[in-house]
Amino acid sequence: MAAKKKPKKKFAKKLLHKYRLVILNEDTFEERLSFKLTRLNVFVLTMLSAIFLIAGTTLFIAFTPLREYIPGYSSTALKKQAVKLSYQTDSLQKVIEVNERYFASIKKVLQGEINPTDFNRDSIIETAQADVSQRDLQPSKADSLLRDKVDKEDKFNLFESATSASKFILFPPVNGTISEPYNADKKHYAIDIVVAKDTPIKSTADGTVIFAEWTAETGYVIIIEHSYGLISVYKHNASLTKSQGDLVKAGEVIATAGNTGELTTGPHLHFELWSDGYPINPTNFIDFK
Repeated sequence: MAAKKKPKKKFAKKLLHKYRLVILNEDTFEERLSFKLTRLNVFVLTMLSAIFLIAGTTLFIAFTPLREYIPGYSSTALKKQAVKLSYQTDSLQKVIEVNERYFASIKKVLQGEINPTDFNRDSIIETAQADVSQRDLQPSKADSLLRDKVDKEDKFNLFESATSASKFILFPPVNGTISEPYNADKKHYAIDIVVAKDTPIKSTADGTVIFAEWTAETGYVIIIEHSYGLISVYKHNASLTKSQGDLVKAGEVIATAGNTGELTTGPHLHFELWSDGYPINPTNFIDFK
């Protein structure tokens, strides 16, 4: 047992044995620097230096464009191209599905597979012989009330001239005071609505989130694509509750109001509306009071 302990003690003494590292001037042999070292200190310093060097190299490569030159990492341009091709592929699939249904309908017509519709001969004759001048064409009270209700709803209808979009209504994302209105001459294609911090921001209509990220100038931004070529933009949010690709309903909370980004002077919502790539004045279609 004593023989085993002696080598261990000798090894520990060797690790802790002190040495002096001296740096001399070669011409004058003047001592410039000296350090007291042990083998243990040298080992620890070497290991720490190696760890810091490996960690620094890893971080430098991971957060700089140099990672694109390492095999296995994809470049930014390649990612953009992949996303673009993905969207194009999805669009082509939809076009193919529509064309397949169209060709299937034509095939049924050519093959005579259409189900005949049964008409009542007597009812057709009675309708043709009816005298329109003898009918009472005065609107009823219920019809008049319904027309008034529809007129009020269409006050803020962006697509009141389009038959297919007659029921498309825009809802206010928030209610508050407009601090800066829409002004195309000053290139301010939005309205700024003053609200309290963390006020819920709601979607103005049904749609799909196409952008939900942080930007340096406008803070947290969320962009929603709606039907009929309409896009709504919400900027300077404190936080976002939806992510890119999420489906949202009209009136659903998508963010909370804040004061984020460089181009802001207080808690408010910067709200934009774009129709087919052109900016429009939101106050023409939405009542924010």
